[in-house]
Formats: sequence, C-alpha cells, structure tokens
Amino acid sequence: MNVLFCVFSGTGNTARVADMLASSLQNMGHHTDMYRIKKDAPMPEIGGHDAIVFGYPVHAFNAPTAMLSFLKKLPAGNAPVYLMRTSGEALRLNDASGITPRRILTKKGYTVRGEYGYVMPYNIIFRHSDEMAARMKRAAELRTARDAEEIASGKGARKRVNVFKRMVAFTLRIEHTAMPFLGKRFRAGDACVGCGLCAKLCPQNNITIVDGKPKFGKSCVGCMACAFGCPKDALKISVLNGWRVNGAYDFGGTPATDEQVCSYCHKAYLRYFHEAER
Repeated sequence: MNVLFCVFSGTGNTARVADMLASSLQNMGHHTDMYRIKKDAPMPEIGGHDAIVFGYPVHAFNAPTAMLSFLKKLPAGNAPVYLMRTSGEALRLNDASGITPRRILTKKGYTVRGEYGYVMPYNIIFRHSDEMAARMKRAAELRTARDAEEIASGKGARKRVNVFKRMVAFTLRIEHTAMPFLGKRFRAGDACVGCGLCAKLCPQNNITIVDGKPKFGKSCVGCMACAFGCPKDALKISVLNGWRVNGAYDFGGTPATDEQVCSYCHKAYLRYFHEAER
C-alpha cells in the first residue's frame, strides 16, 4: 500500500503526528510519501497512491486557509482519503473543521473514508506544561498506531457534526478574513537580531528581511511559526500578543499525571488521554 501524506504544519505539531502515523504504516510494511504544504510549492504527484492523508492544525474550529487553498488546487481523483488534524484542546467542536475539506474533496471525486483528531500543545493562547506535552505525545503515539491499522484495512469513520458545532465554526471563520490584516501588523521588537529564521519558518512565504528586520506581507494564516520559533522571543503579534507562545516544548519528559492535567478543559483532556491509554 502506498500512502501519500499532504501536511500543513506551522510550528511542527501536525508534522510530528503525521510522522507518527506514517511510521506506524511503515512498520506494517506499507510505503509512505510525505509532502509539506507551502505557498507556491509545486503540487505533489497524486497518482500511484492507494490512499491520501491530509493533515492540518485546527484554527478556531476550522481548517486553516492554507489547507483549503491547497485542496482547491488538487486535481480530480478517486483515491480514498483521510483527514487528520491537531488541536490544542480535546473539544469535540474541533470535528467541525472537517466540514469544508470534506466538501471540497467530495466535489473532486475523492472518498473521505475517515477522520482522526489528535491533541498537541498550544502555539498560541497559553503555554502548556512540558509534562502535558509529553502526555499528549504519548497519547498521539498510541492513537496513531491504532489509526494506522484502520487506514491499512481501508476502514474509517467520518465525524458527525451537529448544528451547534456548525454554527460555532461558521462564526469563527472570520479568522480567515482577519489574519491577513492582523498578520501584516506583526512587528519585531528591540530584541530582534535579524537572524531571518522567521522568514525561513513561514510556510506562506509571508516574511521578508528588510534592513535586517522582518517585514510581514498579506498572506498570514495565523500558523504562529514565526512567533513560536523566534530564538529571541522578539515578535509582537498585533492584538493577539497577549496569547503569544514562544519556544519549543520538551516532549521527552515524564507525562503529566491525571492530577497534573491543566484545569482548562480538564475533563476533555482526561477523556482524550484515557481513550488513548485504555
């Protein structure tokens, strides 16, 4: 079985989970190809694959515009496809993020066989503890091993999205319109050393270095790769600056116990962890 992964990932969480899922398939004897979605990059070769996995981070209970733009450019096909998404919280509202991708893919002739959701630490809003990050990683490893078996067998299930979830996602879709304007107002503070890493990290090619400082264009989708990856924590992200998260998580430590799971969405996190660990 040949499986193509098409993944949009800003700070690396979605790519990390995609690698886990691909590794599980490889351990079962299947072949995988990994394609990272970046603006203006050549489209991948779709033919010759028995299944396609599209991976993305959830943005305000929706798929990011970068993923939607990519799907709209896909040629028509009939391969079975799977959606995998990562989010910072374990709320079932995240299921609504699959609505538009499913619609686009179905119109192009693809069959959406299944959807998989994983929880990874926030890159905006607030910083999880490294213990939480380690437990999220462990849960993702357990889940991807089981999900890979399902993909290999051609099985899967689509998420049901009720009216309430649809309404919430539709309301918050304003982010798609707002981020290009907010992103253009990102600025580098005095701590900036002009290293240019933010420009290299941006999957939208939205940042150029002018006179030793980053200049932001109109293609921001809010992935937060620039602010999260800045080695000097020098970027100010406009009105979202109070939610800024900077610096890599340590996934290799001791996973959080149930008592150490954060109070925010506490029950949802526990449900997610226990489902993975049973």
